[in-house]
Amino acid sequence: MRVELKGLQKRFGKVLALRGVTIDLPEGSRTALIGPNGSGKSTLVRVLMGMLCADGMVLFDGVEASEERRELARRIAYVPQIAPRLAAPVGDVVRAVAGLRGQAWTEVAAIAAALSLDLDALARRPFRALSGGQRQKILAALALSSGAELLLLDEPTASMDPRSRGEFFRLVESLPSSVTVLLCSHRLDEIRRLVDRVIVLAEGELRWQGSAAAYLDDHAEAVVEVQVVGEPADTWLLARGFTRGATGWWSKALPVNERARLLGEIGRNLNGQVRDVMARDVERLQPDSQGERE
Repeated sequence: MRVELKGLQKRFGKVLALRGVTIDLPEGSRTALIGPNGSGKSTLVRVLMGMLCADGMVLFDGVEASEERRELARRIAYVPQIAPRLAAPVGDVVRAVAGLRGQAWTEVAAIAAALSLDLDALARRPFRALSGGQRQKILAALALSSGAELLLLDEPTASMDPRSRGEFFRLVESLPSSVTVLLCSHRLDEIRRLVDRVIVLAEGELRWQGSAAAYLDDHAEAVVEVQVVGEPADTWLLARGFTRGATGWWSKALPVNERARLLGEIGRNLNGQVRDVMARDVERLQPDSQGERE
C-alpha cells in the first residue's frame, strides 16, 4: 500500500501538533518515524488510522482516505504505544478483532507463542488484568498475523522484555516485501536493520525524510566499547583514541561507516585479550531543517 500525506495540519486548541507535513511512503517501504516526545508522531499515526481528523490530504493507493475508510480498516493494522485496559476477557478481545479479518485463533496464538506468551492460558483472564507487556504482545500478535497491507507500529515494544522485543523485530523483518511498515521509535539504533527510510518530526514539523543510509551518514555515529585483559591491550586501545571509563570499559565514537573496520582491527590485534565488545549507533545531532536525500 502506498501512503501519501499532503500538507497535513492538526491543531489541538492553541497547540499546532502537525504543521503542513507532506510525506510519501512507497508500497513495501519500511520507514522509521522518529522524533522526541511531543513531536507529533502519535498524532500522525492516529490521523492515518482515521482516529483523528486533520486538514490536508491523506491518500492510500491514490484514493483519499475519507472515501474508503471501511475498506481501509481491513487493510491496516495498528499497535499503539500503550495497550488499552479493556474489561473483556482476553479470549473475547482476540476473537472479536481476529474475526473481523477472518483470522483463526491458532494464527494469532502462534505469533503470541513466538513472543513467549501462551494465549490459551490467558483466554479467560480480563484483558486489563494482564501486565503491560502481555497486553502489548497480544496486540502485536493480532497485527502481525492480520495479513494487513499497512502496519502502523507506535513504539510497539515499549513494554516488552528484551527477548520478546528481539523476536518482534525478527517477525517484522520476515513480513512479505509488499507490506508497508511505519515504525515509530525513539531508538533508531534498535530498528535500523528493519528500515530503508527515515522520517524525522520535531515540534510537528517535517525535519528530514529520505533513505536510512543517508540519514545515518548525516546524523549518526557508532560507539564501540570493549573490555580487555592486560596492559598491551590497554596500550593498543589508548593509541587508537579509545577512552577508558571508571568501570574499565574502553570506548570510542566514530563515523558509522568506519565501525566494521575498527571491529576487524580489534579482532586481529587483540585476539585472546578481549573479554567483551559492543557496538551501537547513536544520533549525533538533531536535524534542524527540512531536507531530503535519496
